[in-house]
Amino acid sequence: MRLLNTQTLKVDLFMGQTIPAYAALSHTWGDEEVSLQDMQSTPPRTAEGFRKVEEACRVARSDGYDYVWIDTCCIDKTSSAELSEAINSMFRWYQDADVCYAYLVDLPPETEAALGDALPTCKYFTRGWTLQELIAPQDVHFYDSTWALRGSRRALVDLISEITSIEIEVLLDADELYCVPVATKMSWASKRVTTRIEDIAYCLLGLFDINMPLLYGEGRKAFRRLQEEVMRKTNDLSLLAWVGGTPGEEIREIWARSPADLRPVQRRTRDHQQGSAHLYAAAGGERPRYERGQTSFS
Repeated sequence: MRLLNTQTLKVDLFMGQTIPAYAALSHTWGDEEVSLQDMQSTPPRTAEGFRKVEEACRVARSDGYDYVWIDTCCIDKTSSAELSEAINSMFRWYQDADVCYAYLVDLPPETEAALGDALPTCKYFTRGWTLQELIAPQDVHFYDSTWALRGSRRALVDLISEITSIEIEVLLDADELYCVPVATKMSWASKRVTTRIEDIAYCLLGLFDINMPLLYGEGRKAFRRLQEEVMRKTNDLSLLAWVGGTPGEEIREIWARSPADLRPVQRRTRDHQQGSAHLYAAAGGERPRYERGQTSFS
């Protein structure tokens, strides 16, 4: 695992159990992101991506962290093997971070807009990769376009649940993922997009505790492969209850074509005062029980 030193801005490589405490950055990519190779040579200090790296390091230093993990410059994307390992490990890396900083580049300063009005419009909540980055960490701190802290996931949990349709219980504790039906987790990505078509599958690997090889160029087959892997681990048939297609269209496939086919079709209650079992009572069924890595009904 590569980590960026917040003091020197040098990328260090750690192996095995020697990984130090670190913070992680969650963000949407722009046009001027800096790569590992940039940071190892002469980074473009005027690039917007480099300023983002500097600010993330500043915040991490102020919180007492010597290291921060940033996907743009802590992965060697010229190595297909390293990229595959990183994507298959990414959920765990965010989960193992002490804290995650979510930089919302289009969230205006507090003086310009109320958070309740501005936060739902941020593109952060429309991107595929940021879904796991929102759920996996122990906590997420949200920063606006000026790098001012605007709140934490825990403090803003009701608003974030309303924006994302992710159950409050999951936002408060990622272990609750193992009590959520497959179709529900898929539906969280139903309105999210990725630049590469395969990534709409790859960005969901961690949510289902799935590891599979990356095959860029396979197109929509990636999402089919993901569903096949999920079904190998569970007898949760909610995955097959997808509603895609247009009226009158003949459906010939057993698998959904994208998460959009699994958009929510039933009411889900998010009253966390009633406990997470209430989520499933609203759907007229019993709460399923899952074990980590072995998802099945009992």
